[in-house]
Amino acid sequence: MQDKILLAREVDAIQIPSGDTITLPAGTEVFITQRLGGTFTVATTQGLARISSKDSDALGVDNEEEQKKHAEAERLKDAPVEEQVWAQLKAVYDPEIPVDIVNLGLVYDCAVEEQDGKQVVTVKMTLTAPGCGMGPVIAADAQAKIMTIDGIDDAKVELVWEPAWNQDMISEEGKMKLGMI
Repeated sequence: MQDKILLAREVDAIQIPSGDTITLPAGTEVFITQRLGGTFTVATTQGLARISSKDSDALGVDNEEEQKKHAEAERLKDAPVEEQVWAQLKAVYDPEIPVDIVNLGLVYDCAVEEQDGKQVVTVKMTLTAPGCGMGPVIAADAQAKIMTIDGIDDAKVELVWEPAWNQDMISEEGKMKLGMI
């Protein structure tokens, strides 16, 4: 059983599944239900919320994951840009599912192109359900992570619905994490 955590300070969060921005006051009781991709999904008396890694101190968490991500980013600096993009996409999670969007099979296409002298990344991705209120948040998270790559001038993440996502699109690694195999 997870221990309750009292927030050490006020934090901005995103309500799940609506995607609305909310403020959790200092002293709010939360339980961390997921810690992946540099964000925390917490259960509160008002439901689930997503807290950014920049606010991990309010949860009393030593953010070792950020240090590991930094070491991986250093390793990837000399890798081809497309490999760096895929690595960043693997750091994006649906806050309700403990598998990254790549292994979940949500990323349909990723292209790195030069447009008007600028390096532009275009990603086409979907969601597990069309009505998911977190869609724009997940897409914005993917875009923000891609924009951290040196030399990328723009990133466009488009939500698409064809083909419709299904569980067969989950990678073997993703299925293992979900206990499906």
